[in-house]
Amino acid sequence: MPRTYVVTGAASGIGESTAQLLKDRGHTVIGVDLHDADITADLTSADDREGLAEAVKERAGGGVDAIVAVAGLALPVAATVAVNYFGMIATLENLRPLLAESPAPRAVGVGSMASLMDHDTELVDHMLAGDEPAAMARAETLAADEQTGQLIYASTKVAFARWIRRNAAADEWAGASIPLNAVAPGVILTPMVEPILATEEGREQIAKGVPMPLNGFAEPIAVATLLAWLAGEENTHLCGQVVYVDGGSDVVIRGDSIW
Repeated sequence: MPRTYVVTGAASGIGESTAQLLKDRGHTVIGVDLHDADITADLTSADDREGLAEAVKERAGGGVDAIVAVAGLALPVAATVAVNYFGMIATLENLRPLLAESPAPRAVGVGSMASLMDHDTELVDHMLAGDEPAAMARAETLAADEQTGQLIYASTKVAFARWIRRNAAADEWAGASIPLNAVAPGVILTPMVEPILATEEGREQIAKGVPMPLNGFAEPIAVATLLAWLAGEENTHLCGQVVYVDGGSDVVIRGDSIW
């Protein structure tokens, strides 16, 4: 049965691939991005976050069936905190009421295997406390130094993974029959990483930090197909999971230590 999906970050990379996959399957997709999308929105902006639900409702003519929150940044700057965590959470929470009339509501967001890497505990704590001013101030401090600036991206993904685990079983999500989950990609061949992979040195450096023994770096469709399943009717019981689609990075880095 055709469904209506909201996909943020729909203009490029994983978001674009997911939106196209869903359209090819006969679904309606409302794309959200800074440009080249059905709805233009800047997720660093509180006003744009708050107005997103109304814009989606108007575009859809009512409610939607699934939220696929992909939009993100991978830069060592404070804006990464605003988009990857606060923008992501606002997208999921503000659009959640639009799922109420769907016979099979679903929600999924994009994390990263970077959540397994070094991060800044203070920044993570500020994000999970919902204190955006404090989180942004801490991120600015980290960004001022090249070494600590590298902790920002991983910190946003740690915080998002914890938010998923803390909220997925709540009345607002599982209690309303909405599976809430996330994916954690490894290195995906998107415009975001193209500059890093442009040289042999860059590719070797990335491969060392993100080991992907299963088929190496991945195309966006590898993540898109998983997102489509998580946001589809078939997914009835997966709850609060962060599913690694990373070519084995999680296995190499953590082994069986979490069991």
